[in-house]
Amino acid sequence: MSTVAVTDAVKKYDAVAALDGVTMTFRDGEFFGLLGPSGSGKTTLLRAIAGFVTLDRGQVLIDGQDVGGVPVHARNIGMVFQNYALFPHMSVAENVAFGLEVRGRPREDVAQSVKDALAMVRLGGLEQRKPKQLSGGQQQRVALARALVNRPSVLLLDEPLGALDLKLRRQMQLELKRIQTEVGLTFVHVTHDQEEAMTMADTVAVMNRGRIEQMGSPAELYELPRTAFVANFLGQSNLVAGTVVESSPATGLLGVDVGGSRILVPAHRSVRTRGDVLVGVRPEKLRLLVDGQEPGVGENVLGPGTVIDVSFMGVSTQYQVDVPGLGTFGVFAQNLLGGSTVAPGAAVHLAWSADFTFALDGADAPDEGTVDLDDEP
Repeated sequence: MSTVAVTDAVKKYDAVAALDGVTMTFRDGEFFGLLGPSGSGKTTLLRAIAGFVTLDRGQVLIDGQDVGGVPVHARNIGMVFQNYALFPHMSVAENVAFGLEVRGRPREDVAQSVKDALAMVRLGGLEQRKPKQLSGGQQQRVALARALVNRPSVLLLDEPLGALDLKLRRQMQLELKRIQTEVGLTFVHVTHDQEEAMTMADTVAVMNRGRIEQMGSPAELYELPRTAFVANFLGQSNLVAGTVVESSPATGLLGVDVGGSRILVPAHRSVRTRGDVLVGVRPEKLRLLVDGQEPGVGENVLGPGTVIDVSFMGVSTQYQVDVPGLGTFGVFAQNLLGGSTVAPGAAVHLAWSADFTFALDGADAPDEGTVDLDDEP
């Protein structure tokens, strides 16, 4: 295994930066997710690591060595594409063996390596089939085996599950994670699917407009986003403007005025301790108070509001609650009692533990706009 690092990577197309000073390191044996909308720069970064894109500035380092002048075939990097790029006239075994044969490996070694690679992706017995005789999931496994059989130092995956239906995609998420754990190889996985990144990755970098918005474990990014973009892109968040009016070192809490209500925010969960902030809370952290129910000790409360929409989602019910002067809040409630318990038009208050509250810079307005750059030639 090898350490792969990118330092101060810049790539521009005309006046627009696809990569704008990106620096990150992919640790040995980790499953790293590059997450972001189309045009955020994630695929450009992947192609730069592979050698398909030449950086305007910055370096790609493998084991500390700058590989900027090293051609694609000499970087010992595997890549799996969304369209699989299998040779239609070749059998499964021939597709997997292709890279080894180009390198001049002995025939006996090739045969054994192909057998081992197909067993790893659970395709033993399908060696002689052509790609058109396989399902989408099986084709994806062939592409994965073809990349792994060359024993690369790192495997790059560019939206590898995007062409699969929902059920098969979820199965392959678990399968990819199993394979990565077994081989102990560094996987760098590009996706715009937040659930996919959170399910599979040890570390996630959320990208936007060619920059890294935030990087960390899936749980860290979800529970403690540092920008409005991350809060809204990785899951859903209720964000409302407020002003810090008090700070208590003794309790470690900030008092924030939100539309005349006092909301408590743990100081370590706020990017600033004075001035204007965006107070945030995830929809599943909220609960509805109806018919005079009282909040619990230490809970924040907003309202009154009115339920304007109720959507049954199976495991949960999603409520939309309009709070005058503050906007519409989403609330996700588990269906422990078999379905929705609050009807549209009901008057409610919103309550949640102060421990689940976070606060962002008040000037950080939510913005998901991007420029499409990931599909450049």
